[in-house]
Amino acid sequence: MTNVLGVINLINEKPILKELTQHRCLASVPFAGRYRLIDFAFSNFIHAEINQVAVFTKDNGRSVMDHIGSGKEWDLDRYNGGLFILPPVWDDKQLRGDLEGFYNHIEFFERASCDLVMISPGHQVSKLDISKLIDFHERSQADITVVYKEYDGEQIQKPNYHQCVVDRNDNVIDLEMYTAPKKGDRVCLETYVLPKSLLMDLIKTCHENDEVDFLKDAIKANIHKFNVKGFHHQGNMIFIHSMDSFHSANMALLEPNHIRAFFYDDWEIFTKIKHEPPTKYGQASNVTNSFIANGCDIEGTVENSVIFRGVKIKKGAIVKNSILMQKTEVDEDAVLENVIADKQATVSQHKVVVGTQAHPKILCKKETI
Repeated sequence: MTNVLGVINLINEKPILKELTQHRCLASVPFAGRYRLIDFAFSNFIHAEINQVAVFTKDNGRSVMDHIGSGKEWDLDRYNGGLFILPPVWDDKQLRGDLEGFYNHIEFFERASCDLVMISPGHQVSKLDISKLIDFHERSQADITVVYKEYDGEQIQKPNYHQCVVDRNDNVIDLEMYTAPKKGDRVCLETYVLPKSLLMDLIKTCHENDEVDFLKDAIKANIHKFNVKGFHHQGNMIFIHSMDSFHSANMALLEPNHIRAFFYDDWEIFTKIKHEPPTKYGQASNVTNSFIANGCDIEGTVENSVIFRGVKIKKGAIVKNSILMQKTEVDEDAVLENVIADKQATVSQHKVVVGTQAHPKILCKKETI
């Protein structure tokens, strides 16, 4: 395959999971008991044998940098290529958009040994076959390839997504910004492939014109100037755009075929390894249809729930249809239903916390109730 530089762009992240991103960026939000959302982007790159990956960060970057480390879980701790963390340039100005972040690190692109650059967000739960994408880009002789996915969920109320207008020859003839897609609409995945030389020209030109958004100012504004193709991603993807869709996405993974499709079929999703003991189940524990990570201590009842590492659920406690993140503690005889508890939350004895599937109850990091 052509020499490709992978870019994971965290600069334009949207505040779709507000309660979970107060202390972390969206890409590092925990998911499915053991993972972070950014694990999918990394694993997709490694499956395509892309061994140089840059991560452009913006706010609350400590969590994602702690998770990524040297990149060894994704075989990126190497002398040639490997992992590059590119934080914002700290000055008196607030970073306005991804193009501005790219320009601040223009020397990185100049030194990068690659022909093509693939830019991807860090929060999409998706298995994208990048090898097929690159092959499509080269066969179609595109200047820029934009990846889209047909939306297959319920009608979205908030305008969180952009849409691609594509003709029968795969030409992208328009991009509709900030829409609320319905079933069948072509959602732009903010994933692009283009030559390094063209990317650098766009970065420099947009900087001269004080333009800061890559999709809007570099692609949409030049859509009739360049040969812009649309690549239809037909692989597995979960659309997460709100707290209720995040809750539903985790609950859906309790179905064996579903979790197999996202984490094991075709290629595996890798994450940071943590060496912890197996989960301990007490004599009175009762667990059904749940994902329980290692290092937990379960003495109560758990039904249809996703339990992360190091969680303690004491005797008499009942947890249903909930997501409990790392080191959450549920005291005796407490009841949780349709709850998302961030890391190190504590639920006191006899406390009852109940939400709904449409509006799950959120417990913030280190919150005690």
